[in-house]
Amino acid sequence: MRVGSPARAGLRMECADGRRLVLVQESGGRGAVPVLFARQRVTHRGLHYARTGRYVSPLAPLRAGRAHAYAEFAEPGGQAWTGRWAAHAEAELRGAAAGPLHEGAWRLAPDATDWFVESHWPRLLTHDTDRGHLTWFGYGDPDGDARDLLPLRALSAVEAPRVKAYRRLYREGALPPVFAWWISGLNVPVVLDGHDRLTAALAEGGRPEVLILSRAADPAWTALLSERPVVAYEERMAALEDGPLRAVRASGEARRLARELAAAADIPALTRAWPFPGGVAGWEAAAAAYVPGWRPDAER
Repeated sequence: MRVGSPARAGLRMECADGRRLVLVQESGGRGAVPVLFARQRVTHRGLHYARTGRYVSPLAPLRAGRAHAYAEFAEPGGQAWTGRWAAHAEAELRGAAAGPLHEGAWRLAPDATDWFVESHWPRLLTHDTDRGHLTWFGYGDPDGDARDLLPLRALSAVEAPRVKAYRRLYREGALPPVFAWWISGLNVPVVLDGHDRLTAALAEGGRPEVLILSRAADPAWTALLSERPVVAYEERMAALEDGPLRAVRASGEARRLARELAAAADIPALTRAWPFPGGVAGWEAAAAAYVPGWRPDAER
């Protein structure tokens, strides 16, 4: 989808230097309020983060009637169902003053990069802390730090009334998807909307459907990434021997090329970050004010 405005998003990443990041959200007359601080490790193995408890979803609360209507419209999890929910979220985000959209090209679709690891899902309920660490590559970090989705607020209790309502929708096969946003500086998607839906699916022993918002890759970059698969395809086709199986093998090679080109087009672009006012000193002061006692310098 193409977005023409605003030039600066109401929910946006700001950066004090190469490692100090903060996610801020416009909040009416109070201006931009930090909702998440993060500092990348010097070893580039992960990051330390601290939530401030001030995040507000830019999407309006979902009603059970809409969830059932969409489930009756198409098979939940299928392409038509996913497309209907993606259109709903796009309309909500376009009208949100405190959402992540800014001018440029965007995509909102299911995970196309196989980002989520099956064994990591249960850790979101057992290891969700307001101040924590996310590992990118392991190297002796605690297993609980290997998580593939970062909630922007604390997850509700599994018996909370709203979670219980969503658990019922999950059992009925009508639970709406979780909407996430891929942020390259964090190297993880954050939950834009659907914290209670996420909890409900996990509490039922399942996994939620997730639609991920990201900036669309520049066509020139996609074309560059596509060059190698095309050359490899041409070489494999040239090496095919004549015979009764040539057509079958050629068809298989064409499907392989199509998958590789689609994967290249699905790679998200880098998330834009604006300068944080005051630079490093301003970031340090803001972190001390919003998350007092947080020690991201305690590197592991």
